[in-house]
Amino acid sequence: MAARVEIYTRDFCSYCTRAKNLLAAKGAAFTEIRAGDDPDKRREMIQRSHGTTYPQIFINGRHVGGSDDIHDLDRAGRLDALLAEPAAA
Repeated sequence: MAARVEIYTRDFCSYCTRAKNLLAAKGAAFTEIRAGDDPDKRREMIQRSHGTTYPQIFINGRHVGGSDDIHDLDRAGRLDALLAEPAAA
């Protein structure tokens, strides 16, 4: 079983698109939480991540940051291992 990936996004966000494209290229299934027009989901995102920019990405419930952060993890060779971790039951 693969990692559980959640990504908070908003419409017309190029950083969101870049992050989703990277995850898709890695073959990672993810749950997209569209928070841009949903005040409750935006509050949830901020509470969980302490970040206000989009996207905010979680792998197995652990906040890994935004688009630049996930690309940095990939360049450092650490993203694949995170995505391969089994999801918590």
